[in-house]
Amino acid sequence: MSDENRMARTDDGGERSHWPRQLQDEFNANAYNGVVGSILVSETERVRVWHLHLPVGKRCNFHRHVLDYFWTAHTPGKARGYYDDGRIVDVEHYAGETKHFTFARGEYFVHSVENIGDADLLFTTVEFLGGANEPLPVPDEVRLKAPA
Repeated sequence: MSDENRMARTDDGGERSHWPRQLQDEFNANAYNGVVGSILVSETERVRVWHLHLPVGKRCNFHRHVLDYFWTAHTPGKARGYYDDGRIVDVEHYAGETKHFTFARGEYFVHSVENIGDADLLFTTVEFLGGANEPLPVPDEVRLKAPA
C-alpha cells in the first residue's frame, strides 16, 4: 500500500458516532457508491476519467474507492473530507496538486468531500481498471452524453 493510501481499509469498521445522524445515514446509504465524481467523461477498457465540480458550500455524495487512481486539482481552494474511519480533515488545495492511490485486493476507502472555501473546486480523477479489485458499477445517468 502506498504512503498516500494508508487510509485504505479492509473492513467496515470505523468510528463515526460523533457525526450528525444525517451524515451517518448518508454514509450508510452510499457505502458502496462507485460514483467518484460529478460526471464520468470517458471510459475505456483501461481507465475511467471523472470530473468533480464542487460549488462553494456543496459536498459530494459519499463514495467508495476500490481501484487504483489519481486525482488532480484544477483550482485552488479549501475542502473538508469525511472518511469512513470517522476522521474529518480540512485541506488547502492548489492548482495542479495531484495525489496517487493504490489498493490491494479487498482494500478500499469511503469518503465525501465538501467545499468549505470561497471558490468552486474542480478536480479530475482517473481510475485504472484491471487492478486488484473489480470496478464498482456506474449508473448511466452520470455518464457524459454528447449534445443532440
